[in-house]
Amino acid sequence: MFDASRPESLARTSTVAFHGLEAKRVEVQCAITPGLPAFSIVGLPDKAVSEARDRVRTAFSTMAIALPSKRVTINLSPADLPKEGSHYDLPIAMALLAAIGVVPHERVEQALSLGEMSLDGSLVQVLGALPAALAAAEDDRTLFCPSACGPEAAWVGATSVFAARNLGEIISHLTDAMPLSAAKPGEVVLDTGTRDLAEVRGQERAKRALEIAAAGRHHFLMVGAPGSGKSMLAARLPGLLPPMSAPEALETSMVHSLAGLLDEGGISRTRPYRAPHHTASMAAIVGGGRGAKPGEVSLAHNGVLFLDEFPEYTRPVLETLRQPIETGEVVVARANAHVTYPCRFLLVAAANPCRCGHLYDADQACGRAPLCGEDYMGKISGPLMDRFDLRLEVPPVRFSDLDSAPTGESTATVAERIAAARTRQTSRFESLGVAARVNADAEGRLLDQIAEPDEEGRDMLLKAAEKFRLTARGYHRILRVARTIADLDGAENVRMPHIGEALGFRLISSKQA
Repeated sequence: MFDASRPESLARTSTVAFHGLEAKRVEVQCAITPGLPAFSIVGLPDKAVSEARDRVRTAFSTMAIALPSKRVTINLSPADLPKEGSHYDLPIAMALLAAIGVVPHERVEQALSLGEMSLDGSLVQVLGALPAALAAAEDDRTLFCPSACGPEAAWVGATSVFAARNLGEIISHLTDAMPLSAAKPGEVVLDTGTRDLAEVRGQERAKRALEIAAAGRHHFLMVGAPGSGKSMLAARLPGLLPPMSAPEALETSMVHSLAGLLDEGGISRTRPYRAPHHTASMAAIVGGGRGAKPGEVSLAHNGVLFLDEFPEYTRPVLETLRQPIETGEVVVARANAHVTYPCRFLLVAAANPCRCGHLYDADQACGRAPLCGEDYMGKISGPLMDRFDLRLEVPPVRFSDLDSAPTGESTATVAERIAAARTRQTSRFESLGVAARVNADAEGRLLDQIAEPDEEGRDMLLKAAEKFRLTARGYHRILRVARTIADLDGAENVRMPHIGEALGFRLISSKQA
């Protein structure tokens, strides 16, 4: 017989509230007290959380679990932290089950759970299982989640994860009637080998720039006529990049988990490739909107962000890229949220030389040439242009090249050189005891230490800096690119040919800057 005066009528369990990538622990308290039958949820819940009472109550009725004719109060503590999302259904149900004596108090109290509940008691996949598993591991708690979230959450490995198809399976596990097996991590292998670099006819210089950009994570701008192959080149970049390390995969998957982009509940080591349309809003690119969700720059973390028709993006959107490019993180500040997301990405931008795209073809250029080109490329501000390490004019492909057999190297061959260059960078940074991963991360004394050119190279760089009035940022970015070129050549030191090639890619598009 249920007795509301017993201590068991008050039960506690835990869940999380998401604040960016951080999963803050929320204590779910359930109290059953004398009074008119009622079911209330307090603690600053949003509409989805408030509706949990109807889903939970109906699921209990479907499963023939009777609620007492008392007052049920659910408190989500801390009360001043906003609670959003449907993942509160499962922890509310578990706390209520403990309060009415269906499952043991102590096992529910040591658990952390999340999951949406259907009216028949089945559990629906929710966002954020990976950050929630990390929070459970930090508090030494067991995680309960829907079966679709299990492979994702099990990647943490530092806590037990039990993924159930419905509430009945969780009850059976907590009462030892039929224990669940611990979830196993799932890995999704994405196929990036269908687009081979050898399929690109001509454009050997562009392919070389693509290789350098991939090896050192250097931002890359291509300017060329329509149909010259800019998008085709960018689409082959993911196949050139080495797989993510385990820490990188976990970082990237944390962001993708909050955005609901993890396929089949598993984690992939393939680097992300994001290519938003030029009509995308600022919130879509840098993050924001309801709940300050991550934007494209964060979804491309440890991968590639390709922005085609670069000058067609609105000026505010382009200017918001400046800080994330430099710092590797973006701060989404809103009236009700202040969230930081990581965003170390390789930016690849493509643009036509003018609005019609035929600036360099006298037969097809409009009557406003060359002013039309200056106006069009002028939409890219000087500070933003200065952040591109590699700038390249991509000329139209000759018809003779299109009609000939492929002569370039395959993606696999180039990827081997890139992987070897990145291994050299990783070993160098580890030996120096620094957290940098690729040459693009090097700055200050670290850059001076790893990219000190020979005397001839230094003289060349100083003369170019004076002649072309390079900024301090431009000077250092040339050194980073030269260090990457040396790594691709297997050279221990940066020499004059490496500086010369880096300068060629930096200055070739100066008339567009």
